[in-house]
Amino acid sequence: MGLLEQIDRSRLPEHIAIIMDGNGRWAKEKGKMRFFGHQSGVTSVRDVVEGVVEAGVKYLTLYTFSTENWNRPKLEVSALMELLVTTINKETKTLMENDVRLNAIGDLKQLPARGYKKLQEAIEKTSGNKASTVTLALSYSSRWEIVEAARKLAAQAAKGEIRPEDINEGVFASQLATAGIPDPELMIRTSGEYRISNYLLWQLAYAELYFTPKLWPDFRREDLFEAIIDFQKRERRFGLTSEQI
Repeated sequence: MGLLEQIDRSRLPEHIAIIMDGNGRWAKEKGKMRFFGHQSGVTSVRDVVEGVVEAGVKYLTLYTFSTENWNRPKLEVSALMELLVTTINKETKTLMENDVRLNAIGDLKQLPARGYKKLQEAIEKTSGNKASTVTLALSYSSRWEIVEAARKLAAQAAKGEIRPEDINEGVFASQLATAGIPDPELMIRTSGEYRISNYLLWQLAYAELYFTPKLWPDFRREDLFEAIIDFQKRERRFGLTSEQI
């Protein structure tokens, strides 16, 4: 029996978030420039997106480029932005074939104009797709997102549009970049690192965390299926006891 057949379709995580880590190390191990790893990582993205559709997972969020990544060497950042444009051009056809809707969160206006334009075009073109929604976290950090949400609520309160005492978890979540998307139930990080790295800090409050030593360019849909199977073996208590569940 293959891994896909071992997945219990009645207990799927509705939303999986992934930190795609290890591109640079993968390239270095092969005596290549870091950018070679980023290019190779695109193949993993394609395979995992198709795997998500096969498994029936409705939401996938990929940590694509953090706000901190802008501090990397200028040549690497420029190459990554060019790769973004190239990838969107090539992969929109794959998204359409798999009925996948593209979404993006983050400080997107920081992207180069051409990259931002191509991204918006792909989001519009795939907007009617329904099998799964893939969100790219681009120029994103969770602290940035939380501060932005607080600013929005502060501005509303200053205008008298909301009272501070009316602000609760639901109201706050409605101001986050992920508003309208269920919180991830499973977060996967590749490369053997055990950090969340400023990623979806609010949304991951009750997510199951799965760490794998595989570097991102080696990660494939079978690895995704293994993570889902591991998730389904866990008891999710949300603060309750086993007896209460």
